[in-house]
Amino acid sequence: MSSRRPTHHPLIELILMRVREFVREPEAVFWVVIFPIVLAFALGIAFRAKSDEPVYAGVMAGRGGAEMVAALSTSPGIHARVVTPEQADRALRDGNVQVVVLPGTPPTYRFDPSRPESRLARLAVDAALQRLAGRPDRFTAAEQPLQVVGARYIDWLIPGLLGMNIMGTGLWGIGFAIVWARSKNLLKRLAATPMSRSHYLLAHILARMVFLGVEVGALLVFAWLMFSVSTRGSLLLLAAVAVLGALAFGGIGLLVASRARTIEAVSGWMNAVMLPMWVLSGVFFSSANFPAATQPLIHALPLTALNDAFRAVMLDGASVPAIAGELLTLGAWTMVSFAIALRAFRWK
Repeated sequence: MSSRRPTHHPLIELILMRVREFVREPEAVFWVVIFPIVLAFALGIAFRAKSDEPVYAGVMAGRGGAEMVAALSTSPGIHARVVTPEQADRALRDGNVQVVVLPGTPPTYRFDPSRPESRLARLAVDAALQRLAGRPDRFTAAEQPLQVVGARYIDWLIPGLLGMNIMGTGLWGIGFAIVWARSKNLLKRLAATPMSRSHYLLAHILARMVFLGVEVGALLVFAWLMFSVSTRGSLLLLAAVAVLGALAFGGIGLLVASRARTIEAVSGWMNAVMLPMWVLSGVFFSSANFPAATQPLIHALPLTALNDAFRAVMLDGASVPAIAGELLTLGAWTMVSFAIALRAFRWK
């Protein structure tokens, strides 16, 4: 009786090989699953939403300084302290105070107008000093405190981290594996086996799908448990967006690795491809901050399309027609990059 293991289709065997390679690399598991969670935790804590955030004001030491600190301290929401001339600029630069008041008649405000919190602090301190000087309020406005679902920074950040992680694992996971095998002459051996080039390249992309659910699900579950980040749209549509994004970046990873012979070379190409998207595609801050003339180019980038589609589904509850443009962009990147990679690929 033969003990030989039954042979599957070459594509199935190649996918199983890639899965085994991934599971046997603890570092890969860390970068794919653990690192995004650590990053989300750190940024979520650093930029957590705070209600009634006080204004931190410095009052320049000197004549009238201590009296002004005492007066400002009677105003709710303002924390004032004396700073020396040597401390003032450093305190402003490091964010320890948001505005520095130079006592006088009238007082002078030193602040950074490019920082929104600094401009708000200047207005709050000015209003407090004006009232302390006897200016009456013409009216007292009513307030309607409101918390819009998805308005926190962490709600906006998580879709960007999902997109960034899918891009990173797609490019690094596929590109490194191919170039490493090429540099060790393993591809030459595989070329002698009964499989096609398309099977080999497709196996790299499909093997990524095996871990995509864990990769995306772990970050979503963590964000929900830790920061109460929820998804307003369809989870099925969210999964479809993730799959399409993984296909697009898998194709780009194949293209980047199609000719590179060394790890150093493919690392340089990977950074050249990913760095512009880290900056432009709205991972940590909105891509709308860039000039209007650059917006068509930014929206043609696959990471921009992926992040926008994730945010539309998670924050706005968007349906397929609402994100059709992003889906078409990702589909185009998938087909074009895979087709070019298939023609450009070299076994050695």
